[in-house]
Amino acid sequence: METWVIALNLYLIVINIAGFILMGRDKEKARRGEYRISERTLWQVAILGGSVGSYFGMRIHRHKTKHVAFRLGFPLLVILHGGLYIWFVL
Repeated sequence: METWVIALNLYLIVINIAGFILMGRDKEKARRGEYRISERTLWQVAILGGSVGSYFGMRIHRHKTKHVAFRLGFPLLVILHGGLYIWFVL
C-alpha cells in the first residue's frame, strides 16, 4: 500500500473519531446548559472528512436529529466522501 493511502486512512480515522466525539460532547453541553460547540465547527469537521463519525455521533447521541440540514447533509457528505475515497484510492 502506498504511503499517501496509509496517511489518508489515518487522517480519516482521526477526523471521524473527532466528529463522533464532538457530537457527543455538544449533546452533553446542551443537556447541562453549558456553552456549546458551534454548528459551524461541527460542519467543518464533517466536511473535512469526518462525515461518517459525525453522522454516527448524531444518530447514537441523538443530537441535531431535528435539524433538517444535519439530518440530510451528513448522509449526503458520507456518500460524497465515500465516492471520492473510491475514486482516489481504488
